[in-house]
Amino acid sequence: MKIQLINPNASVTMARMLERACRRIQGGATELSVIHLADSVASIEGAADGAQAAFHLLAAMARGQAEGVEGFVIACFDDTGLDAARELATGPVLGIGEAAMHAASMLSVRYSILTSLPRSIHIIERNMRGYGLDRRCAGIHAADIPVLELERDPAHYARLRQLGQGILAADRSECLVLGCAGMSQWARPLQDDLGVPVIDGVQVALKWVESLVQLGLGTSKALSYAPPRLKAV
Repeated sequence: MKIQLINPNASVTMARMLERACRRIQGGATELSVIHLADSVASIEGAADGAQAAFHLLAAMARGQAEGVEGFVIACFDDTGLDAARELATGPVLGIGEAAMHAASMLSVRYSILTSLPRSIHIIERNMRGYGLDRRCAGIHAADIPVLELERDPAHYARLRQLGQGILAADRSECLVLGCAGMSQWARPLQDDLGVPVIDGVQVALKWVESLVQLGLGTSKALSYAPPRLKAV
């Protein structure tokens, strides 16, 4: 099966980091491609960045569809362009934010989210309400570390670990969700150090897309995600 993971920003190093994490867990039948969007914004930090990135994301989705890609993962926790992408795709399209929140609700009664910057919190809150998953979330917190800094400086791990410990105690949470694709590399070490499930939506979304394709399930075209109507220019 052909699966594509799209890093909707322009960071090559982030795309390569995500590819390393996904190669370790991809199924034997999966032909995985991991791409970044060279003409997109450098990182997605807020609504304006997300709107610009979504434009380039949809163009990449159209190319993937033409190349026979059967399922997509959008590797931004804001789930940038997710609804629009589902209108274009026949196969499943998962955003890592939605996937991570669903996984957390399956593994714990109360979960907390640790994201990169405070300005992302309202976007995550809005998405969470739309997904109907807000009742299970005990809190959304920001490390106040820019997205690209997460991938550049391994020393940030110590701060994330300290924040994670404090968040779990303050929220009385049983699970920690990493609210940024740039944190993916630290999911397993944090889980070992914190003693609770630590969820990286990138890897969760990949495995779920694989399963949905294997089950022959794609995006419904009955109404909400019907293809865009053709219009005269």
